[in-house]
Amino acid sequence: MSKNYLFTSESVSEGHPDKVADQISDAILDAILAKDKDARVACETTVTTGLVLVVGEISTSAYVDIQSVVRKTITDIGYDGSNPGFDGNSCAVLVALDEQSPDIAQGVDDALERRDNNKDIDPLDQIGAGDQGFVFGFATNETKEFMPLPISLAHKLMRKTAEVRKNGTIDYLMPDAKSQVTIEYDENDHPVRVDTIVLSTQHKAEASLDQVKKDIKKYVIDEVVPANMMDDKTKILINPTGRFVIGGPEGDSGLTGRKVIVDTYGGFARHGGGAFSGKDATKVDRSASYAARYIAKNLVAAGVAEKVEIQIAYAIGVARPVSIHVDTFGTSDFSEEQIEKCINEFFDLRPLGIIEMLDLQRPIYKKTAAYGHFGRTDIDLPWEKLDKVDDIKNFLHI
Repeated sequence: MSKNYLFTSESVSEGHPDKVADQISDAILDAILAKDKDARVACETTVTTGLVLVVGEISTSAYVDIQSVVRKTITDIGYDGSNPGFDGNSCAVLVALDEQSPDIAQGVDDALERRDNNKDIDPLDQIGAGDQGFVFGFATNETKEFMPLPISLAHKLMRKTAEVRKNGTIDYLMPDAKSQVTIEYDENDHPVRVDTIVLSTQHKAEASLDQVKKDIKKYVIDEVVPANMMDDKTKILINPTGRFVIGGPEGDSGLTGRKVIVDTYGGFARHGGGAFSGKDATKVDRSASYAARYIAKNLVAAGVAEKVEIQIAYAIGVARPVSIHVDTFGTSDFSEEQIEKCINEFFDLRPLGIIEMLDLQRPIYKKTAAYGHFGRTDIDLPWEKLDKVDDIKNFLHI
């Protein structure tokens, strides 16, 4: 670009109604995977005042007390009686779960490659993609997490808000919160300053707006945002409506999968449309998104490009991707063909290949259901590892 520009991303807290739903769906997934790693799970949750509805398709040999998982997830977030409109101890929990459709199951369990050639079949060709679709993965070198700065700061603000709520530093805070960060970039696409911060947080009725503003600025924003990124023109808007007492599922209904941009790159990269939470790893809109991030991050860390976006597309019931596309936005000395050859050399993008490469048949998902699935430094996630950097450098002679 020929001039400076602004870019904005948002995050939401674990107490946001959509994130409550995501965490319930992933908590159920984890509880099932802990007992049956081969389970097929597609679990959707709706939350509203006094009610949780869990629906979906699950095929498993395990028994899980869904009601207990739901209630513990809600109370762990902080809806434990202090918010009478939504309390994990007393809300109604309705469960309506079916088995996975046999029409879908036959394509997942017995991929097209296996059906077409049942002799000398590669074991990794056994499982087909759980649906058609395409996913994106992205990485950039503008932060140490290899994430865009707007979403990185937005997530950190939300994690810090939850921290000061839970440890009592700001004892009047309630679980629901949102943040939004606007970054000014220069003509070379490098972040130069924070232009605007918006942070809205639920609070108890007795807290004044002035007190909320003072405490959030001191204990959250000043602790998270680098001082050298703010100046006298930076706008800080804290609870700009003036009052945020009614929140969480009492204030707005929540649904699994409704914060897909928060979950990924804050709008900085494209999105295939598929949500993550509540889905086992045979669903490529989840597992392949993780693989695409894994590839992009290792490519950037290896110095292949300053930023990389990977697209991977699948057909239902077919193991091998129908297409792979690489975009380095003019920041690489390597051709996209060279990079794609490198990807094919070191990354198996068949569903079972991804599952084995990233060890995805484990109960690791609930912790991803709030504060983003990518760029996490507070938890250990397999798709964030940089264990392919040396292989990439050697292959491309970097």
